[in-house]
Amino acid sequence: MKLTCQRDHFFLPKDTHYLNCAFMSPLSREVEEAGIRGIRKKRNPATLRPEDFFQDSDRVRTLFAELIHAPEPERIAIIPSVSYGMAIVTRNLRPRPGQKIVVPRAQFPSNIYPWKRLALDTGAELQIIDPPEQEASRGAAWNEAILHAIDERTALLAIAPVHWADGTRFDLKRLRERTRQVGAWMVLDGTQAIGALPFDVQEIQPEALVCAGYKWLFGPYSIGLAYFSSAFDEGRPLEENWITRKDSDQFERLVNYQGAYQPGAIRYDVGERSNFILLPMLIAGLQHVRSWTPEGIQTYCAELMEDTLKRLVAAGFRIEHPPYRAHHLLGIRIPPGASIDCIKTALHDHNVSVSIRGDAIRVSPHVYNHEEDTQALYEALMAAL
Repeated sequence: MKLTCQRDHFFLPKDTHYLNCAFMSPLSREVEEAGIRGIRKKRNPATLRPEDFFQDSDRVRTLFAELIHAPEPERIAIIPSVSYGMAIVTRNLRPRPGQKIVVPRAQFPSNIYPWKRLALDTGAELQIIDPPEQEASRGAAWNEAILHAIDERTALLAIAPVHWADGTRFDLKRLRERTRQVGAWMVLDGTQAIGALPFDVQEIQPEALVCAGYKWLFGPYSIGLAYFSSAFDEGRPLEENWITRKDSDQFERLVNYQGAYQPGAIRYDVGERSNFILLPMLIAGLQHVRSWTPEGIQTYCAELMEDTLKRLVAAGFRIEHPPYRAHHLLGIRIPPGASIDCIKTALHDHNVSVSIRGDAIRVSPHVYNHEEDTQALYEALMAAL
């Protein structure tokens, strides 16, 4: 079924044109209510049962596993942030001195700082691949440069399905094939893709996929999810908390300390993962995504932006062409001679919320947007020229 505008699920003011889901998704009415119910649950802790510490966690794992087509929900860990998930990787991957960690230029800091530290601690080399200066076929050329950098010395490729700043789409399938050829790991920051862009973990088979929950998953801040492959099955978690151990659901036996963890990636769960406020909110957000589907979101955003993008290109703005950009997150580069400061002022004056990231105007629509939002964007950008 073709998606229609879902603005009624949200509290967005009528005069605000929020094209900025890549910054943070708005809370839907359903997600907000789930959080309020969670707060009220703490009023009387006597009503909490042992199973309440596990049911929402299991539900979140199942919903996220379905979203990324992972057949085993126990491969999903509940984490507080992307940096936490990446720290799990650095704890369990030890490159040899002289090996390489390959990353694209200007990734989000949580997908750079861990690798800087890992390189420093192990003597590995951090190789940062710059985007090409060319305007035509920029995305294709950047993908080729990254592919060429992956060689027999590569221990890890740390990348994202789409670049967080300008929406450049990376060819994960080709890159995964190359890392497999040389025996390197692939670790993905899925924050700006999972939930809005179709993704199949069985097709790409990364060692790890780490994702914040407060953007395209429509959850609250301070909770995220990560997929860890069998490469991590005997790994060491960041924390040694009680709930990740075998038989942790038997409260009366918790002092019978267990050496064994629960299966799969559950050992990597953050402490106090059974958050009675955040988990219900994330469940509600994931249910939205399941209802809309990433395929439906891509189609909706493509049709919503199509006319506006054509008019902006005709006015001299520059936009990457598919297949090297997604429809939910794209970078618009200004014409020569235009002022980014004037553009910021015009966007503010027209109540258009987007992000400026590097040299790109980052526009990230979703199903709560409609034609009035894209028209306001067009008018703001044209007013700044």
